Amino acid sequence: MAQAMRPNTAGGLFATDGKPHPLQDALLAVTLVLGITSFITAMFHHLHLLSSWTGLVGILIGAYGQWVSETTRERFGLILGLGAAAVGFFLGMAHGGLFGGLFD
Repeated sequence: MAQAMRPNTAGGLFATDGKPHPLQDALLAVTLVLGITSFITAMFHHLHLLSSWTGLVGILIGAYGQWVSETTRERFGLILGLGAAAVGFFLGMAHGGLFGGLFD
């Protein structure tokens, strides 16, 4: 019955390798925060500068996070953050862009 004492870590979708990944976790958190910020602020036309810039930075940080990610949990969260950042970025660009209204 020794096998009953071992935890089952090999079966789940979000199974991790059991090692800490501080860089990847930080990139995941930053990407999610920027993505959510960009997505929410994109719903307001007058916040297009904030939504477009946070979306652009979120896309870049999320892309780097995907490049260095090591577990499925990290990749899943990064894809959610990247999707929200991309939608916010594109809506921000449609509402005025990165520099819209600054040089009028």
